Amino acid sequence: MPSDLERAMETLITVFHRYAGKDGNTVTLSRRELRQLMESELSSFLKSQKDPAAVDKIMKDLDTNGDGEVNFEEFVALVVGLSIACEQCYQMHLNKTKK
Repeated sequence: MPSDLERAMETLITVFHRYAGKDGNTVTLSRRELRQLMESELSSFLKSQKDPAAVDKIMKDLDTNGDGEVNFEEFVALVVGLSIACEQCYQMHLNKTKK
């Protein structure tokens, strides 16, 4: 039986590939595919963004090799960054409740 962490890794891979390839390349996300992924899988995060160009800016930041698409490694950087931000919020919440 897989552990929680193994299931989390499997979910990351599955979600990435659910959206990758709709526009052609099955191992990368196009700008449109990334937008669809974020609108479906990260809708709360997107709603909190006040900038309508947030997805475009995220795409530019993630596309470290400059090919105009986001590969799995670049996608994981997004997940890691958001996870770190969420953990920092969690720590702030814990500190407030201790006071």
